[in-house]
Formats: sequence, C-alpha cells, structure tokens
Amino acid sequence: MTKVITYDSTLRDGEQAQGVALSLEDKLNIVRRLDEFGIDIIEGGFPASNPKDIAFFEEMRNNPLKHARIAAFGSTCRKGVPAQDDPGLADLVNSGAPVAAVVGKTWDEQVLRALQATLEENLRMIADSVAFLKEHGMEVVFDAEHFFDGYRANPEYAIECLRAAALAGADSIDLCETNGGALPFEVEAAVASVVEAFSSWDNPPRIGIHCHNDSGCAVANTLAAVRAGATQVQGTINGYGERVGNADLITVIANLELKMGFTCVGAANLRQATGVAAYVAEVCNFAVWKHTPYVGSSAFAHKGGLHASAMARFPGAYEHIDPSLVGNDAHTLVSELAGRASLVAKAASLGFDLSDDPDTVESILQEVKRQEAAGHSYEVADGSLALLVARMLGKYEPYFTLESFRVIVDDREDTGALAKDAQSEATIKVHVGPDRFVATGEGVGPVGALSKALKLALSTAYPQVKDMHLVDFKVRLLDESTGTDAITRVAITTRDENGTWGTVGVSENIIEASWNALVESIEYGLVRQGASRGGEGDGA
Repeated sequence: MTKVITYDSTLRDGEQAQGVALSLEDKLNIVRRLDEFGIDIIEGGFPASNPKDIAFFEEMRNNPLKHARIAAFGSTCRKGVPAQDDPGLADLVNSGAPVAAVVGKTWDEQVLRALQATLEENLRMIADSVAFLKEHGMEVVFDAEHFFDGYRANPEYAIECLRAAALAGADSIDLCETNGGALPFEVEAAVASVVEAFSSWDNPPRIGIHCHNDSGCAVANTLAAVRAGATQVQGTINGYGERVGNADLITVIANLELKMGFTCVGAANLRQATGVAAYVAEVCNFAVWKHTPYVGSSAFAHKGGLHASAMARFPGAYEHIDPSLVGNDAHTLVSELAGRASLVAKAASLGFDLSDDPDTVESILQEVKRQEAAGHSYEVADGSLALLVARMLGKYEPYFTLESFRVIVDDREDTGALAKDAQSEATIKVHVGPDRFVATGEGVGPVGALSKALKLALSTAYPQVKDMHLVDFKVRLLDESTGTDAITRVAITTRDENGTWGTVGVSENIIEASWNALVESIEYGLVRQGASRGGEGDGA
C-alpha cells in the first residue's frame, strides 16, 4: 500500500475558526493525541507570533513525540530582505521544530498587487527562504499559496514558483486551494500537471495538497489531488478552520485507507478515529456534528423501518463500511417511522429480547407512535425508551415516588426593570419505600435547582446518584403558534463514569416537562447501575 503522509494544521489553521481559542495546555494535549493517532506532521503555529506559541515550541523541544514531527509555520522572507536577515525565518530556525512550513505566493496578481513586488523578486524570496531553512537542517514544506488561482491565471509562472522552491531543496511542495472555490476536476487536472512537471527529476519533492471548504469540496478536492499523484495531505480535525473550514483530515484519512487503498495511520490506529474527533471537539469546546462522515453519532444510525429490517439480514445494504473500522458503532433509532425490526433491534441493545413476541412488539410500537404524536421523541432518549418498554412489559417499578416539589425564582433589583442576578430554590418531598425525604437545592436556574434537590434527597437510599451529572439540556416548543401555551419538549443528557444517556419530558409547563425528563434520567441511571429498589445494591 502506498503511504500518504498526513499533515495536521488544527493548531494553526484550525484555531483560526470562529469560536476556537486554545490554551497552551490544550495545544499540548491535542498534539499528544494526534501523535498517538499516527499523524506524521503536526503544525504547531507561528513560533514568534504570540507568547502562547513561543511557549508551545519551548515545551515541544523538551517533550519529544513518539511518531509525529512538529512543524513551525511562517512566511518567505520579506521583499528586498535577504533570507539570513529576515526575523521571521530566524524564528522558524530558533523554534527548535524539525519541520518548517513556509508559505509563499504563486499567483502573479497577488505578487504584483498584494506583495507589490516583481515576479522575479518573488522567485528570489521563495528560493532564498527555502535554501536558508535547509542550510539550518530543517525539513521544509513549501506552502504554495493561492496555487490554483495562480495556475488558472498563469500556469507557467505558478509552476515556476514551485520549481524555485524545489531547486532550493524543498522536501514537500503543498498546493494550497486557499479560496476554497475550486472543484475536484480542476484540482485533479492542476495537480497532474504539477506531478508531470517534476516527473523527470531524479529526486522530486513530495507533492501535497491543502484545501479549504468554501465550496463544500475540500475532502473531495483532497482525494482528487491524491488520485493525480499527491502524496501528502493537509487538513484539520473535524474540518475546523477559517470561514467554513478546512478539509476534515479524519474523513480524508478514512477515505484514503478504506476506499482508495492507501495507508495513512494504519488500520489499527484508524480505529481511534471516532475517539480522536470527539477528543479534539471537546478540547475546542464543540460537539462533533452528529452527521459527520465516519465518526458522527448518526453516521451509522438507522431510523426507517425498511432500513432496520434490511440491516438485520444484510448490513452492507445501508452501511458503506463496518463502523468498527473507525471506532464507531451502528445503532437503531426508534421513532414513529420505525418498523418492527427497528424496535426489536433497539430493544435488544437496551436489554430486552422481543424477538419471539410479535404481539408485544406491535403494542410497544403503537405506544411509541402515540407518545411521539403527543410530542415525545425517542431518537436521542434511550433512557426514556427503555423505561417505556419496561412499563409495557410489566417490568417497571419506580425507584421513588413524588409527594411534591416547589420551585422559587427570586430576583430583587432597584436599578430598572431588567433582572440580573436571579437565583432559584427548589424543595422536593419524595418517598423511597417507607421512608420520606425532604431536600432543598439552589441554583441559577430552576432545573439545576431541581436536579440538586432530587439528588440530595435520593443520595441516602441511592448513593449512585452522586455520580450522575446533567451535561446537556434542550428545550423545544412543539407548536409555536400557541405561544406560551405551546407543548414543550425537554431533552436531557446525563453522564456517569460508564457513559451517557438521554431522556425526554413533554408538558405545557416547562418545569413539569423538565422534572419528568430529570426523573427518568435518574431512574434509568439507577437501572444501568443495577441498583435495588429501596436502596443501594444489585438488582433489577
């Protein structure tokens, strides 16, 4: 299998995405995770642009990686300045990074209008910069900025810029689709011309590709470049980047390895892909978009009854790969669109065997449809679905019963009509077997206060609740035309040390909907942990 070198730019190009702000520790943690994943080159940022990046390169000098090589990013020397006198190039050398990624212009209009230099001076800047970095023992990646625009406008000059970098010793020439507007057939043709231009060289440089996603083609353009002969691919984890982002490096790697016969990180490491995507998203304070190819939570989710029925007999009908190859899982979603096969498969994943009871399956299916017509949604509420199935099977027994709850929201202002510091207090009274528990919880919001009060009240009988944490809370009005009288659906995601689960509550009263979703989250969490009714222990 032909090796394609992977070049990650999450810490530089990815950090330019709106909403991404990484601390030094964040950057170091991402580097370690990408090194473990098997990425070949990790771009760390500008070595002298800010104190954080300076500290990053200092840390990396003292913490060698197992596999990856760190790249420092910068520009060619300035117009009229010899390379040895350019402070930016000196910063690249002084960074201690083994790889230098140096960006230079290859579009004649950019040279003349933005750089305000002659075409010959631009060639000098490229060649001298690459030669200077090579003289200092660095591996050099030449990033050919706006290459595809330049190639479209003046192919002879664009390739002459690449030749100048190669003659000066560049190890890799990476063609940048900077504007993100090219289409795959254009990229493939241009890359093929570049590969042809170096085909007679005894030791040609690697040809790489760096794509942005403004036309939605970054991954496709990257794959087209590899088809044309590129052997190095640049991208960012989850496609983070300026404007609409960069090529998603994980999607690129998965396609190259699983569809095109190349090797990037290897089959064993590829099974980390879903975990890597989630890890980087978490550090960036995002969630992986559920519909992300290969690694999204819905990438192998099946909702339609026909799909689920076929999946039971022929998984390849609706799954283009085995999800385990990228560390993901297939799962069935149950909704009003579900058929019997969907429900049987989903129930099995929740611990219920319905395969030999078609009448019960039909009854449960009709109840799911009735509940969804009333506003419930079980696609992301496995906990609520499991409790519904248990009720229908006569296996449900509550862990506690509610006597009453009360929520007070209080704010006192004397500076105007707008509230600023509202606080919530919730008092609940519940019964666990013969015992009665009363507890009060405080929080900024009423749901947080209810959650604290409920966990406090139950903690004596069920210490497990202390380890359950509400991690997501969503509210949706199901009939906006009725305003404040609309049916409200609340979806809650809860986490413990063994994973996450979702529950749902529906009511015209948002507090009641929230309470019901909260109660089911606690009850299903106790089911998952095998807590006995009436107290801690093993049981059903």
